[in-house]
Formats: sequence, C-alpha cells, structure tokens
Amino acid sequence: MKRTKFYNCHLAENAKIVDFAGYEMPIQYSSIIAEHKAVRESVGVFDVSHMGEIFIKGEKALEFVQHITVNNAAKLEVGKVQYSAMCYENGGIVDDLLVYMISESEYMLVVNGANKDKDHEWMKKNNSFNVEICDESDEYSLLAVQGPNSRKVIEKVFNSNIELDYYTFLTLQIFDTKIIVSRTGYTGELGYELYFKGSTEIAESIWNKIFEAGKEFNILPTGLGCRDSLRLEMGYCLYGNDIDSTTTVLEAGLGWITKLKKGEFIGREFLEQQKEKGLSKKLVPMIIDGKAFPRKDYEIAKDDKIIGIITSGTVSPILQRPIALGYVSSEFAAVGENVDIIIRGKKNTATITKLPFVKTNEN
Repeated sequence: MKRTKFYNCHLAENAKIVDFAGYEMPIQYSSIIAEHKAVRESVGVFDVSHMGEIFIKGEKALEFVQHITVNNAAKLEVGKVQYSAMCYENGGIVDDLLVYMISESEYMLVVNGANKDKDHEWMKKNNSFNVEICDESDEYSLLAVQGPNSRKVIEKVFNSNIELDYYTFLTLQIFDTKIIVSRTGYTGELGYELYFKGSTEIAESIWNKIFEAGKEFNILPTGLGCRDSLRLEMGYCLYGNDIDSTTTVLEAGLGWITKLKKGEFIGREFLEQQKEKGLSKKLVPMIIDGKAFPRKDYEIAKDDKIIGIITSGTVSPILQRPIALGYVSSEFAAVGENVDIIIRGKKNTATITKLPFVKTNEN
C-alpha cells in the first residue's frame, strides 16, 4: 500500500486509516457527522492525493482530448476546468474526470485514484495523435479545502486576494513551491484544490499552514467517509458505484456534459443510437421514509416487481433522512414516483426527487 505525504499528519490527528485505491487513507478523524457538518458550516480539509494527474502534451493535445472525452474541450480557455467523462465504444464509462487547460498544447486530466492505471493504459491505446501522455500522479500531492469559510482560509495561506470563478484555476507559490489552485470541489460547497509537487517536508508545511490559517474558523481534517456523504447529498456520481463500464453517461444523467454535436469521439455512435432509441434505465435520486439505512445493491421494487438497484445510499446528516441514488427502469423514473426499497426483506417506501438533496450557496 502507498502512503501520501500527509500520512504522518493523519496519524497525528488520530485518523482511522483504511485501504483505498492502493493507498492508506483516512476515512475519518473525529466522526463522519462532525466532519460532514464542519464542511457544510465552516471548513474542512481532505487529503485526496490518491487522485490521478495525467498530462497530455503536444501539438494535437486538444484533438486527442476531444477524441477521448464526451464534453467539448474546444470551449476551454487557459485557466479553465471542465467536468467530463471517457467512454468505451459500447458507451460504457471508462471514468469521469476533470480537464484542466494549462496551455494550448498541454492539458491536465484529473482522474479517479482507483482508475488511474487503467485510464493511462486506455489513453495510450487510443493515442493516434502522437501526443505525449505523462502520468505524474505519484509526484503530485492534492489537498481539497472545502466549506463556506474556505476562501478566507486560502487567502490567509497565500496572503493574497483569491478571486476564482467556479471551474477556473491559477498558479500561486509558497515555500518556493508552485501550486495549482483551482475551484471545483466534490462537496457542493465553496472549495479549493491545491495541486503541488514537493517533499514530505514541504507537504507537511503546507498542511500546517492551512490549519494555522483555519484555526479561527474551527477548521477540521476531514476523511473519505464524510466526502462520500457530502457528495451524495449533492447527487454527484461515484465511479464504481453510480457509474462504471456497464452504465452510460446518458443513463447516469450526465447528458449535460455529453456533446454529441461536437464531432467524433469514442462512444459517440453508440450514445447517439441510445438517445434515439430511448433509455431502458435511469439513475434517480430517492428520499426514503423511516430510518432504515439504504445500501449499495439493495433492490428497488414497484408493485412487487424488481425494477432496479441502489448504487449509493446514506442517512443525510443535514436532512437526517435516508437518501440514495439508484438505477430504475425508465418508465418509473419520473420525479414524484413512489417505489419500494427492499431492506432486510422489508419494503421501505421511497420517493424519486430532484437534485441536489441539500441546497448550498454553491448550487
């Protein structure tokens, strides 16, 4: 198992460490609910250094990115970020990712940690554009500072006024280290990501500087446990749960990032046909009556007939109600439709709703 450069910081905070994406990662420190509320109400810090950073360089970098992703990367400008996905020829999802335009001839693709090796190989297999594909994941550390007070913390860290629009980035410097500071996030709150290369000593210095700056805001280290509950309250997809090689971007409700008219890309023909024929299943958000905990792979039924399956579920710390995402047959996917979640052999009524489950200042 690998360790991030913040491993000793996690131990110092009494983190509960688990195996995740090949790394020893903190799932929680104090409690998932306390950390979740810290991000919703003030500010928390995630070590997400397990994520993958793959750089595409060359004269035809844009053409390559256009070929392998579903969104229209031609709309990007230097300093902009785009949420996208990569698909197989049969429409199945290779991964969802962020595309950073570094320059006209260089892009940074930020992919899921558990998928980075697979993604890198798939990119190389489809490189007919003679671009350079550099997996620099092991060289980069990544912290996500998330919550309503995150901007105040970041401005104190860099002693600078930080004005970043959503899905943009800039490059700053501390401790003689270049840092890519972006504003994307996976929590639904105002948040910033810090990408940088450097020694463990540099990484720990940056960690300590962030926590010193956030002390007045009761900043907390936050683990992967609350990262999952926070993203689920927004309805954000998690690869391996809500999307994978057996689901398509259209079925997952990601048609808004799928630009079928931009020109050729891998999977486009299948997706066009699927859109024309209509979807057999759709990913839907559900609020569940009672207090039962909805878990991945629980069955969804309608009139005693199995119509789908839960892909992600939790009890929302903000709503204090069970919430879930799951695929159901399209005929039962309308907002307001009542279905049954089968939990330990018992029916639990659920209502299909709209996203996000929880409203924030960012959505």
